[in-house]
Amino acid sequence: MADLRALFSSNNPSFDATEAFTNREHQWALVAAALEEHLRHTAGHGFNVEDLEAPRTNVLVFHGVGGVGKSTLLRKIEAALTGAEHRPAQWGAPTWTQQFLPIRIDLSRSASTGSDFERVILTIRLALAGALGRTLPSFDVALRHYWEAVHPGEPLDEYVRRTGLTGRFAEMLPQQLQAGVGEVAAALQLPGLAGSAAQQLTSALVSALRERQARAQALAGAVRTAALLEATPDLEALSYYSHLLAWDLSRLPAKKRVVPVVLLDTFEDTGDRHRDFERLLQRLVWLMPNAFFVISGRSRLPWADPALHGQLDWTGPAAWPGLAASTAAVPQPRTTAAPSGRQHLIGDLSPEDCDAHLARRLVQDGQPLISADIRAAITARSHGLPLHLDLAVSRFLEIRRTRTPTPADFDCTFPALLARTLSDLTPDERHLLRSVALLDAFDLDLATRTAGLTHQAPARRLTERPLISENPYALWPYHLHRAIRSAVRDDTHSDDRWTDADWHQAATRALAALGDQWTDTTAHAPSRMLLVACLRQGLRLARDHHLTGLDWLIEAAFVYTDDSVWEPLALPTPVDPAPDTPADAVAELLTAIARRQREHRQHTADRLTAVLDTGLLPPELTEMALYYRAKAHKDLGQGAAARAGMRQVADIGGRLAPKARRGQANLARLAGDFPTALAAVPTLGWKGRHHRVLGDIHWSHADTAQAVAAFEAGRAEAEHHGAAGERAMMQVRLALAMSFTDPVRAGEELALAHQLLDGLDQRSNTLLAMVVALIKDAGSPGTGITDRAQGLHADINSAGLPFLHRFVELAVAFHHAVREEDRDLAATIDRLHTLTAAGDFAYFCDIAHFMAALPLPEPSTIRWTTSEDDVRTAWRGLVQARQEHLPAGN
Repeated sequence: MADLRALFSSNNPSFDATEAFTNREHQWALVAAALEEHLRHTAGHGFNVEDLEAPRTNVLVFHGVGGVGKSTLLRKIEAALTGAEHRPAQWGAPTWTQQFLPIRIDLSRSASTGSDFERVILTIRLALAGALGRTLPSFDVALRHYWEAVHPGEPLDEYVRRTGLTGRFAEMLPQQLQAGVGEVAAALQLPGLAGSAAQQLTSALVSALRERQARAQALAGAVRTAALLEATPDLEALSYYSHLLAWDLSRLPAKKRVVPVVLLDTFEDTGDRHRDFERLLQRLVWLMPNAFFVISGRSRLPWADPALHGQLDWTGPAAWPGLAASTAAVPQPRTTAAPSGRQHLIGDLSPEDCDAHLARRLVQDGQPLISADIRAAITARSHGLPLHLDLAVSRFLEIRRTRTPTPADFDCTFPALLARTLSDLTPDERHLLRSVALLDAFDLDLATRTAGLTHQAPARRLTERPLISENPYALWPYHLHRAIRSAVRDDTHSDDRWTDADWHQAATRALAALGDQWTDTTAHAPSRMLLVACLRQGLRLARDHHLTGLDWLIEAAFVYTDDSVWEPLALPTPVDPAPDTPADAVAELLTAIARRQREHRQHTADRLTAVLDTGLLPPELTEMALYYRAKAHKDLGQGAAARAGMRQVADIGGRLAPKARRGQANLARLAGDFPTALAAVPTLGWKGRHHRVLGDIHWSHADTAQAVAAFEAGRAEAEHHGAAGERAMMQVRLALAMSFTDPVRAGEELALAHQLLDGLDQRSNTLLAMVVALIKDAGSPGTGITDRAQGLHADINSAGLPFLHRFVELAVAFHHAVREEDRDLAATIDRLHTLTAAGDFAYFCDIAHFMAALPLPEPSTIRWTTSEDDVRTAWRGLVQARQEHLPAGN
């Protein structure tokens, strides 16, 4: 089908503009299954169109945000039911043989006034006029009776032309009505009434039905026909006449029988305060159980909600079992045994479908007119919303008139998309929509507080609309459609758009609400998940809106860094990367710290230096920046800078002073001053991770038993404090201590270490665990120690953690010492000398000599906690024990 809007947007006739329809195969499968079920139900012996108490299963609902493609889907369903040649190939052929009559009615053309129900009824009867070519006597008499009472002096054919209901069957309806009247008059043996006033014929027919005349009952014998004809012919009566239409259809000969499939589009436009139009439409659906109705709208159809009792005629899950909200948290498999799951959300298109849609919309010489890079840009901005794709195509053609479009031209939103979204929202809901556009996800309390409202009812109503998605398993279950969120934030056209001050005030409320939610929850049961989620949203809000009042963010920053878990904070890249407010600086600080596990440590040090140089950090977080920069310097092997940084943090005496003192102890150990490091242990306590410092001292002396005891104590202490990150670090070090002396147990401890590291994003400890695996396998043939070591060196370079190169070489030295490969060991010791030339880890060179019982080339400057001979003997003993452990001949 040609896309006429696109076709008339350019003077260039060389490209084809077609209305592209993208898949929706799943939705067609739902329609086909529902129609098959409907046919089985209406063919059953127990089915009776006059049964007004049986539950109704003759309705299927597609709901979704405006612009998601509901109207296009209904048009395609209409075409597919009209003829097989119009059905998309991927939809497949249905299994039924019965004839369907699709009747699509766009309710957006009917303003929300009860009189427009006439248009719906007449549209259905017009379609039947063309499909059947015969009268429907009881309904036609009732319709004529109504028409003469409500539209006196106005012929039906003139009304049909005036209201735009014209079509190739428009002239047939008045003729069939007249024929129906004549048929009834003949049946009553009163041919003179055929041209008389409808009231006379109606009275005669009622009398005949009351007297149970056989010919009258044959033509209009529904049980309630007489009562309906006696009722005042008004709009209420017209809505009940659909019962007569259903009865007439049920009496058709088998060869003439058709199943009307009424497609009611844009059902949201029926909404009014008292549900008057909706009540009439529901009556139509209920009283025509042999017809099938497909309804599309922006919201779920609420007819199964018992709360609507009194507003609609039939409500509750017993009346509409297929429309009841599922009690299951996740979609259940559809079965053909029950009419459950008759409400379906139409979701966004996949990126692949978006690209296919754009590629087919405009074609020139058999090739897509919109280039692949522009299609990718449009797809990314659309977030799968078909309306955005269509608006982008229009923009493409508009730009193409004067120049060649580029991908940058489509990094935008469209006011038309927002106008469609806002059109049916109340003022409170519009205000809430803008408020939640600030949030990545939210719950009712967060939305209400961000909007500055005192009651949650508007937020609850908003979450029931399809532009809000729900994930019941998420921390905050609701989030706004991303394309709509972008359009709301970029709005510069709507009458009630927010000013910059409005956005700032709402962001301030949102930040405070996030802080209160985290603080209140932490007071009862600390939640790491909530902490990270609040940080992600809070940091972005504070940065993007230049907020003050960062107190809870500062506290949350310390809690986040305390446990060394390092979940990504994943803040979007700011428009201006250079921090110029305290909020910018805080966001940059935590982003740099969080990313240190995934970036080269030099980049981390540079970022932290840059944020410190701004002078914008609060004093508490200045201390944090100094500390983590010192740690980066340590990992980079820049001992002097690391010592200066740790000393500065320790001298401040703030919250990170214990960690800084631990850092000083570790730096003393790295410099070979073990007594100084050991002396610091009693002053460190839990906050200074005293067991970790002690264990590192002991394993360096080959005192495995003491090292294991320290690391086990540290792991237990971490478990007591609920510190998952520290527990994983202790487990890796426990495996490290065991790897030199007991390969079997080391393998078990290493497996547990990998379990504990999973999800923590501790890059350095993950790499250290790989070193442990090397040490565990040292001496064994066929384990590829040297090749594995080379691969580890490459990973360490990528991570920017050069201190780990020393550990790899120490593992290789142990391997060569066990295998008595003197030449390879000498080369390894030379590499260790080069790596430790700056002073840190120089004791690794001594240990490598001790392993092979080699003399030191010169007197050592290392200060051990015991004699050098004791350390030499211990390390040589570990090598000999490994040699004895290996099978003979290796």
